[in-house]
Amino acid sequence: MTSTIDPAFTVGPVNPWLFGTFVEHLGRCVYTGIYEPSHPSADEDGFRGDVAALVRELGATVVRYPGGNFVSGYRWEDGVGPRDARPRVLDLAWRSIETNQVGTDDFLAWCSRVGLEPMLAVNLGNRGLAEAVDYLEYVNGAPGTRYADQRVSNGNAKPWGVRLWCLGNEMDGPWQIGHKTPLEYARLAQEVARAYKTFDPNLLLVACGSSNTSMPTFGEWERVVLEHCYDDVDLISAHVYYEPVDGDEVSFLASSAHMDRYVRDVVATADHVAARRHSSKRINISFDEWNVWFAARHAQHEEERAEASEAPALIQDVYTALDAVVVGSLLITLLRNTDRVGVACQAQLVNAIAPILTVEGGAAWRQTIFHPFALTAKYARGTVLMLAGDHGEVETPAYGSVEQVWAVATYDAESGELAIFAANRSLTEPASWTVRLSSLGDLRLLEHLVVGDEDRNAVNSQDAPDRVVPKAGSSALAGDRLTVTLPPASWHCIRLAP
Repeated sequence: MTSTIDPAFTVGPVNPWLFGTFVEHLGRCVYTGIYEPSHPSADEDGFRGDVAALVRELGATVVRYPGGNFVSGYRWEDGVGPRDARPRVLDLAWRSIETNQVGTDDFLAWCSRVGLEPMLAVNLGNRGLAEAVDYLEYVNGAPGTRYADQRVSNGNAKPWGVRLWCLGNEMDGPWQIGHKTPLEYARLAQEVARAYKTFDPNLLLVACGSSNTSMPTFGEWERVVLEHCYDDVDLISAHVYYEPVDGDEVSFLASSAHMDRYVRDVVATADHVAARRHSSKRINISFDEWNVWFAARHAQHEEERAEASEAPALIQDVYTALDAVVVGSLLITLLRNTDRVGVACQAQLVNAIAPILTVEGGAAWRQTIFHPFALTAKYARGTVLMLAGDHGEVETPAYGSVEQVWAVATYDAESGELAIFAANRSLTEPASWTVRLSSLGDLRLLEHLVVGDEDRNAVNSQDAPDRVVPKAGSSALAGDRLTVTLPPASWHCIRLAP
């Protein structure tokens, strides 16, 4: 297998917003996740310091909040003002008791401290235009109007200046509170978008796309929504989760093939609408939910749940070395589509299908999937480069023939540093891969890190938090040729510089 990397053949600039994350009031993501006032590491606002340190290490850039399904029944007013006056309410999305001890101001202040760009979702499920505009005024309004002055009275004189806004969540899903037809949602989203752009034309607005590609309205939903909202929104959402369906780990390891096709399908639909409208504007994708999620297990556990409770331990998947390779390959896919994916948020950040796990009152540690995310976010810089060549083939039951080596490169012209990210998507076959670098001048190998394990079911735990960590990989640079050995089911980060 041989590839060529040439700085003349680019996809586009590395989009830092590809490395987003997601915090929803779901399970233990917020309470005993990012927020636990009684924890020994808690700051004066009650947020865990040990978790904040891991969030900074993860390198996430954007965070979506507060949902997710949760937002479609959320009253933002319940989460502002004095904590002892905030109501306890029933969250129907996750059948939990919401204490509202963390709300908009608390979360946005935390974002500022940990260096995350907030992406707020508004409730277009059981609320509408008036409430959405009130919320925008509360968050971004200058003092002197009703809701902005309410924020001031709550201790935040300066507007938060949130730029990114999601117009609802998964409104195509029958499970969603306030589920709508494509036309019903399109009209509401258009009204809200126009009001938001009137308030501030520089806001970046995300319209709801399909909640997954298996929805019967996939494609048609995007067309109808964009036919109405094209001039008023900037992105359309895409959501996807992967697991080994019926034990098919061969296809699971090749999940990035599906994500790549998903991007192309949504882009084709959006560009079709642009063509029909004779518009030069291009709508990009907000992949604001993606991850490995063992949804079948969650469905089984949901059936076993009885009464609603505070911060129940929901969907606390423990990730394996194999899961980490899949996550790494999905990050490669996002980089390969940096020209059309405007935002991407791995769901979620802590405890609920997350790269970070915590114990209430105790430790926090990195799951296996933490490592490919952190390395990619840290070293993907400059421009995304295309790779041309022979990358082998793997036959999969779900996706047919896919490339065995799935790879992308980024090049920072200022420093001359090249980063190569690659995954071997074969469960059984190693790959010997040669990369030609003749157009990049004299380079030296800085580092080769690999995430994977001979036991692909190996996990990190409270007792063994470093069972699966990045280790030194096998590669050699001779002249302008880099030779890399990729064991089966492994993910790699290789760095070179002058």
